[in-house]
Amino acid sequence: MDSSTLTMETTRQALASGELTPGGLTRTLLTIIEAKNPTLNAFVQTIDPETLADKPYNSQLSLSGVPIAIKDLIDLAGWPTKAGSPKFFGNPPAAKDAAVTEKLKSAGAILLGKTNTHEIALGITGINPHTGPVRNPHDPQRITGGSSSGSAAAVAAGMCIAALGSDTGGSVRIPAALCGVVGLKPTYGRVSTRGVLPLSWNLDHIGPITKTAKDAALLLNVLAGYDPRDPGSINHSTEDYYANITGGVAGWRVALAAGEYIDESDAEILAALNQAAELLKALGATVTPVEIVRLRECAAANGTMVIADAAAFHRDRLAEHPDWFGEDVRTRLEKGRAVTSTEYALARRTQQEMKHYFSLFFEEYDLLLLPTTATSAAKIEGLDSATFAPKMTRFTAPFNLTGLPALSLPLGKTPAGMPLGIQLVSEAWGEAKLLRAAYALEQANRSK
Repeated sequence: MDSSTLTMETTRQALASGELTPGGLTRTLLTIIEAKNPTLNAFVQTIDPETLADKPYNSQLSLSGVPIAIKDLIDLAGWPTKAGSPKFFGNPPAAKDAAVTEKLKSAGAILLGKTNTHEIALGITGINPHTGPVRNPHDPQRITGGSSSGSAAAVAAGMCIAALGSDTGGSVRIPAALCGVVGLKPTYGRVSTRGVLPLSWNLDHIGPITKTAKDAALLLNVLAGYDPRDPGSINHSTEDYYANITGGVAGWRVALAAGEYIDESDAEILAALNQAAELLKALGATVTPVEIVRLRECAAANGTMVIADAAAFHRDRLAEHPDWFGEDVRTRLEKGRAVTSTEYALARRTQQEMKHYFSLFFEEYDLLLLPTTATSAAKIEGLDSATFAPKMTRFTAPFNLTGLPALSLPLGKTPAGMPLGIQLVSEAWGEAKLLRAAYALEQANRSK
């Protein structure tokens, strides 16, 4: 069994046919984790194989027997949630499951383990002074991106079938791009964040990290839905995101992000972006270059809100034990504490204006195409996480600010063999359209 190519879709088929068993598959993955984790540092805890009962496959449950990992920001009853900050968190263990954990269990998934994260999710490199850096499976000397670092590395390395991450400024999409997997940030309020340690109540999202667009759709089918116990959850209709994913994009109107802000990206990123545009044209879509002049302002406003909200949530910890935080996180929290009410109000105004802007934008276009990151994975040694963060979130953060669904799709590699990602964005609640476009691009790229 080659776990690096085993998708949720093929896993479900193999479990249904009896080719694999839930317990056997999980034990195999635990062996792979044992072999790879000392190098990659993707997992901070895994299920005890001694407690693993061989439950039979249940065809009535959509994820029966599928081993899935969750970011160590998400509560799993009886397990510590350390959030990459063990001096502050993890004791006592979580008393209840997070909403998404409940849903995974109800769908029959096996919770394989908890993945490493940038401390308190406030960073995009995955370099953590407490738990060590998460290393990229394509080159262990390089970052995975973050903050859902371990989740992306684990999926890319075949250590799990799929994983969950959180995304406040790009923390699902950035590591997905840098590790060569799919990362989906749903619409704000689509997936409950109850039972997830907050970074920003206003900007946090939970999303799947998978090997394919179809897998992301399968996982979103389980995760999506209104949660009356979550103040941030929004009561909006859901659909079967998997059922219509093969419909194609013929006749769609695609906006290709253009202008100086986009052109500041590395040459190989721009080449991947143009390749995606050409593939969409070949699939029957109309692609039009469009400059969105306030993207830079969007990213800055999101950054202001993230650090201010994080400083508010961690205010007592920051006051009592600032030395317990890593230097990069403490620096950003202190900057957040210094944000003025005027600065925060202006950021919220930008948020309101840009939500309105994009509601009109997506009346004209079906899809927005832009890079996920401006550069590929950097070397770990000597990297300053705090100063590097704005370079990585420049294209992802605007869609946390606006709450729009956004997906990172792997497309091409650098000459050094590091993955590149392109980003697709659609209107609010447009995940089905987003996944359909991602699947069409995947298939076109594989067949060319």
